[in-house]
Amino acid sequence: MDKLENIFKHQNRFDTELAETRGLKDISMEQWIQKETLAMLSELSELIDEVNFKWWKNPKPVDTDKVKDELVDILHFFVSMCLKTGMDANELHERYLSKNKENFARQHGTSEKKGYEVG
Repeated sequence: MDKLENIFKHQNRFDTELAETRGLKDISMEQWIQKETLAMLSELSELIDEVNFKWWKNPKPVDTDKVKDELVDILHFFVSMCLKTGMDANELHERYLSKNKENFARQHGTSEKKGYEVG
């Protein structure tokens, strides 16, 4: 099993247990996505706080270990949302590669979608 598949497996196991122990089995996919998006926004807020975005405050040394922990928290919610929509690690990988190719095409001016190309 590759690393991404392993992450999906562990997240699925956690989500299943969470739904059972917290009485959340009857929540719709739509409600899960809403809740997990809000949770991810909270984690993103924690991440931005770690990297001194508040220009009106004196900066503190960036704790890269805390930054990495916040990134992992974000990944948990992201993978959970993938699972809730029926997307597995393979589909995520395929969709990522397709979008990455399109992003390069946009930057190079070879995409049908205009407005991204450099100068």
